[in-house]
Amino acid sequence: MNLRANGLDPLAPARPAAILAAHMPAPPVKTSLAAPERSLDQRMDALRRANDIRTARAKLKKDLKASRASINAILLDPPEYVLTAKVFDMLLAVPKYGRVKVNKVLQQCRISPSKTIGGLSQRQRSELVGQLRR
Repeated sequence: MNLRANGLDPLAPARPAAILAAHMPAPPVKTSLAAPERSLDQRMDALRRANDIRTARAKLKKDLKASRASINAILLDPPEYVLTAKVFDMLLAVPKYGRVKVNKVLQQCRISPSKTIGGLSQRQRSELVGQLRR
């Protein structure tokens, strides 16, 4: 059998990548950690809290739509149930703000549409409130 024809020349100099691979330790094996098992009571409690948050957000959006709540006040001092809500979704609930205008305002403030209210920096928060007051 001709080793050189197969590219396996025993006298050929070793390639640098092969040398490195032979001397480097194997990468650590990643094991996925599954979420811990929860009891039925814990799951029901989490479901209850999630439903309460969704209900409170729905009421807040209705209040925003009816001008009974101020988006500026919510952005400056957000209640706990609003912290994980998307800024984009809350702005859509404000009268006279549709998808195009909300995207334009967020782009001017350099805020991602997927950003949550709790994830806004102080600069983003104050710049957004300033844009909305215009």
